[in-house]
Amino acid sequence: MASTLLRLLRQLSWRELLHHPWRNLAAVSAVMLGVALAFSVHLINASALSEFSQAVRAVNGQPDLELRAVQASFDETLYARVAAKTEVAMASPVLELASYAVDAQGQRVALRVLGLDALAVAQLAPALMPVPSEDSDRFALFAPGAVFLNPAARQALTGQAFKLQNGLQLESVYVAGSVSASGAALAVMDIGAAQELFGRSGQLTRIDVKLKPGVDHAAFIQSLQLPAGVTAAEPGDAAQRVSNLSRAYRVNLTVLALVALFTGAFLVFSVLSLSVAKRAQQFALLAVLGLRARELLALVLLESALLGLVGSAAGIALGSALAAVALKVLGGDLGGGYFAGVAPSLQWSGQAALVYGALGLASCLVGGWWPARAAQKLPPAQTLKGLGGAAPSQSSHWLSLALIASSGLLAMLPPIFGIPLAAYISVALLLLGGIGALPWLIALLYDRLSPWVSQRLLPMLAVERARRVRESAAIAVSGVVASLSLAVALTVMVTSFRDSVSQWLDVVLPADLYLRTAAPSGSAGAGETVFFSREFVTDLSGLPGVRKVSALRTTQLLLEPTQPAIALVARDLSEPAESLPLIANVLPVPTGQVGIYVSEAMVDLYGAKPGTVFPPLAAAFAQSIDKKPSTTVFFVAGVWRDYARQFGAIAIDLKDFQRLSGDTRINDLGLWLQPSADASSVEKSARQVADQRYGAASLIEFASTSQIRAISLKIFDRSFAVTYWLQGVAIAIGLFGVAASFSAQVLARRKEFGLLVHLGLTRRQILTVVAGEGAAWTVIGSLAGLLLGLAVAVVLVKVVNPQSFHWTMDLVLPWLRLTALCAAVIAAGTLTAWLAARSAAGRDAVLAVRQDW
Repeated sequence: MASTLLRLLRQLSWRELLHHPWRNLAAVSAVMLGVALAFSVHLINASALSEFSQAVRAVNGQPDLELRAVQASFDETLYARVAAKTEVAMASPVLELASYAVDAQGQRVALRVLGLDALAVAQLAPALMPVPSEDSDRFALFAPGAVFLNPAARQALTGQAFKLQNGLQLESVYVAGSVSASGAALAVMDIGAAQELFGRSGQLTRIDVKLKPGVDHAAFIQSLQLPAGVTAAEPGDAAQRVSNLSRAYRVNLTVLALVALFTGAFLVFSVLSLSVAKRAQQFALLAVLGLRARELLALVLLESALLGLVGSAAGIALGSALAAVALKVLGGDLGGGYFAGVAPSLQWSGQAALVYGALGLASCLVGGWWPARAAQKLPPAQTLKGLGGAAPSQSSHWLSLALIASSGLLAMLPPIFGIPLAAYISVALLLLGGIGALPWLIALLYDRLSPWVSQRLLPMLAVERARRVRESAAIAVSGVVASLSLAVALTVMVTSFRDSVSQWLDVVLPADLYLRTAAPSGSAGAGETVFFSREFVTDLSGLPGVRKVSALRTTQLLLEPTQPAIALVARDLSEPAESLPLIANVLPVPTGQVGIYVSEAMVDLYGAKPGTVFPPLAAAFAQSIDKKPSTTVFFVAGVWRDYARQFGAIAIDLKDFQRLSGDTRINDLGLWLQPSADASSVEKSARQVADQRYGAASLIEFASTSQIRAISLKIFDRSFAVTYWLQGVAIAIGLFGVAASFSAQVLARRKEFGLLVHLGLTRRQILTVVAGEGAAWTVIGSLAGLLLGLAVAVVLVKVVNPQSFHWTMDLVLPWLRLTALCAAVIAAGTLTAWLAARSAAGRDAVLAVRQDW
């Protein structure tokens, strides 16, 4: 059997593939693009994640334990207590800060600064060991103002001296050597010099601990009796935080990329359906000559596998090239902002290539299954006489309804390991069930329409054809239904998200003018070193034209060692309903408790439900190791939407924050102007105040509400631009499927068209009938695609987004755009059917009838 199939594949199938190179190339290209897009996304994400993880390991070293501050820093006397423990082989104190470096040309570079004990770091983090330059003293690593740069910082900063920003002041430092740590720009200093430079005397952000062999970690942590505000983390927790940071984004991007493979399967289906229809008499002759039905099935599946192998191999090569170019041009960040500043090299994976190649092959086999079954079921005698193929099987719509019902049940399940796997399966079942129900939907609609067109010949022929061969009609428009439903779902999701973001910006940007001292991109802890002083805020309040000044302080809290840090946002919350985009009414705060307002992610990840107290926040306000946890009770008074912080944020009134923490630093300011005030004049006056007090007018950035809004929405549109491209590709593939299906139908109906010509119908009338059939079929396809797309959109908006990113949005239906999309598909489908029928409605159709005379 195998040798027979291989001989037929070489002598029959291969010649067919070469005879129609462009049609088969389209199928191969669809598979190639699907595999390439999915594989390149995987390579980019895997390379960026690996590089980012390596940089984290290089900076953190390989200690047995890390003692980290929950918020900002803790008292360094804890270090002496830890180092004195007999179980400790080595303890290394660390002060980690994020700031700006300003070189002689005024260029500002985001820079991570690590203050270390050079005598201890060599054993725990060799990549951070300072290496003095040839012209520097060997004791330069202990000198005040001496910094040692990693390769990324060396490339970004020119010259041997620059300044570091602390608040609105610039502190001078000089380059004394280098460190080998990879990753984003990094500077290493002596810990004492860093504490003095940034005014952090007696403060640490973490302690790296190396234990003696055999020491039980849990018992040792318990013996430390760590003070409030300090948490213990295992080395693997840092890697877990990095993975959690972008996992949902990576998974959703990969699923989106696999949409191209999904539509590619329909194109393979269409191409092979056309090929089987054209070669029906060849297959029938082979059956008469002794080839069994299952061998015909295997032959067509081998053809689809051949297309899949070629497309997958080309896709792996193209995906590798795309990933290499993207990593070189864009770095490791694909728009999510998770790996900003990382420039990874391509890390090719043979295992991943096999997986994605297998997905491409599987998509072709799935797409080729139904044409193969059609070839298997061909009745030899009837086909050889040119009387058409096998009658389509009548399938029950109950299976389709069961799939749709199962989809609804799956959509209600919780995420698995933080990923909405059940929701993805729900979408797949919804599409399969909806497409499977197409024959039932066609009968339901056109059985009622038939009496209305029974007196008009050409519409009657088109509608009756759709009614009586509804299985074929369903197969023809299945690609359109799949692609249109995905296009509708993505359109609704993006529109809903954009509308929700726009409304969110209206609430969080109430002032006329905003200013900040530009926190470095990707440096979450920069608010500790880049800030405004209380005196500067007071000076701004007295400027001419300024009616009101609002202040905002943002700091990071590490509540769970394996999760990324959350944001603690302190601002004026005297009227929380006006200051925050709340999703429900504000609850009254009990007497003696402090009201806080949590983002939706806090509810999902930390169980901070409205009306409950949130004890973990008390640890953030412990100021020294001798102070017990704060006795303050924090009451969750409301939940708000936050599209800027995926892993959680807590809003607290600025007065409460300053009273509990003693921290008066400010990161962002909002200015309400007098009606007659000029924004440019106020900006000029504010810069003069900064220059007079600190000599730092250039360190302040100004932006109006409209500017921030425009930039935010522009970034949003750029991030979702790929979805519009995917929509266009999916619909084009669906329409190609319609053309291929109609071509196959037309070839099988040549005698029917010849008979119509003999009965007096003109070529134009026959083309009108076929175009009418195309319109009838694509109308049903568009209606089904619209309904399925809306259902998928509900799952995406209400299930996938909340489970992936922990935020909700309002469902917005852009009816005008959806109507235009459906109308365009109907018009294109009608035109496609008309073009496909042109070659079959002329002389060949008449001759096809004469063959039986």
